[in-house]
Amino acid sequence: MDDELRSMFEKQGYAVVGNHSAVKTCHWLRESLMRDRVCYKQEFFGISSHRCLQMTPVANACNHRCLYCWRYQGKEDVSDVWDDPEKIVEGTIAAQRRLVAGFKGDERCDPAMWEEARAPNQVAISLTGEPTFYPYLGALIAAYRRRDFTTFLVTNGTMPHVLRDLDPLPTQLYVSLDAPNREIYRKLCLPQHEGLWDRIMETVQIMPSLDTRRVARHTLVEGWNVGYEEEYAEMDLKGDFDFIEPKGYVHVGYSRERLERSNMPSFERIRGFAERMSELTGYLKAGENPASKVILLSNGAKDMSIF
Repeated sequence: MDDELRSMFEKQGYAVVGNHSAVKTCHWLRESLMRDRVCYKQEFFGISSHRCLQMTPVANACNHRCLYCWRYQGKEDVSDVWDDPEKIVEGTIAAQRRLVAGFKGDERCDPAMWEEARAPNQVAISLTGEPTFYPYLGALIAAYRRRDFTTFLVTNGTMPHVLRDLDPLPTQLYVSLDAPNREIYRKLCLPQHEGLWDRIMETVQIMPSLDTRRVARHTLVEGWNVGYEEEYAEMDLKGDFDFIEPKGYVHVGYSRERLERSNMPSFERIRGFAERMSELTGYLKAGENPASKVILLSNGAKDMSIF
């Protein structure tokens, strides 16, 4: 990562680790420590919001330029020197400890929870960039696992060969399926290379062969990809996902340069989408969180909690 990018990320609150990785505390970690409000992932899956480490092994490389993405989408910086997975894990844990250090002096922060926050046990491999670009992703997941972490991996699904060969698999695998068809995908996700839609469809096809918890995430953008439940349902059933997660777009960050507030769907709109998906797939509602504008559907094959 060059100095200009590193400086930009640090000004935005990221802790850059090594040549291409980064950590940033999320809104819900702060809410959990300061106001005892938790992330929907804690409500749905049992992880502890204040012990969740949010990181990326590829801070600024992605083959999409999604209109709804609130992350920086400027200069792409694919490393030609890849850091060792063990060093990344140690570096991200150390960075998380530094990032939560300032909460200790606040009277609203419970001291016992603060100590737990310094010892994260869950990693969300997402944050920014496309993590499947990192060539040692399986070794990275294994390194976190050896430290008793659960691992959530979020991918855009454009690297099916990586997912097919990934060993070990994460505790939970999210695939972002944010367009119902090729034409909307081309306009909403702005793929940077030819053939990426076909790769996503290949990812959907291999999902049933991956022995882990699988989640189809649909980021709903009003005026763009809502109202195509039949096409989404066909994809989700083909992928035999354990969970379906309709989640509303939020007008924040860099997405404000490309979309309007009116592109945020109401929670009632999201609920209507989920209800129709339930009718089409047979999945049942397993949870909802209006604050995060998300609803969870489950086929009942897997227990909700990862613990």
